[in-house]
Amino acid sequence: MLVETHNLRFPTQGFCHVVEITGEIQANLDQGSIRNGTVTIFVVGSTGGVTTVEYEPGCVQDMEDLYNRLIPPTRDYHHEKAWHDGNGFSHMRASLLKPSLVVPVVDGRLRLGTWQQVVVLNFDNKPRQREVCLQVVGVE
Repeated sequence: MLVETHNLRFPTQGFCHVVEITGEIQANLDQGSIRNGTVTIFVVGSTGGVTTVEYEPGCVQDMEDLYNRLIPPTRDYHHEKAWHDGNGFSHMRASLLKPSLVVPVVDGRLRLGTWQQVVVLNFDNKPRQREVCLQVVGVE
């Protein structure tokens, strides 16, 4: 069994900015030697998350609308009492979505559906340089 680790870094805007990273993940798989196994995609930080969606403008807007309804940035959060940084909603959104996702790798390719892409969401209340750790486990 082999393990390969790769890191992605990219700028994001705040407030539920959705960034599609499927191509970058696949490019890293192409550079590695693992042909069959899994890749864990992990967003480093407590105000980001990762999932799969059909990455198109309507779905992206629906995701933003969903998070604004469920966890609005305008209400008071207990986190603000500790840090006064205005991003309590960001932490709640990230904890709901989760920081990691596992995708099968088959014959060197991500095993995703036709309309399924991997996206990272920056829930923070400001732009951030996001880091995503890819850990691939499998065989050649």
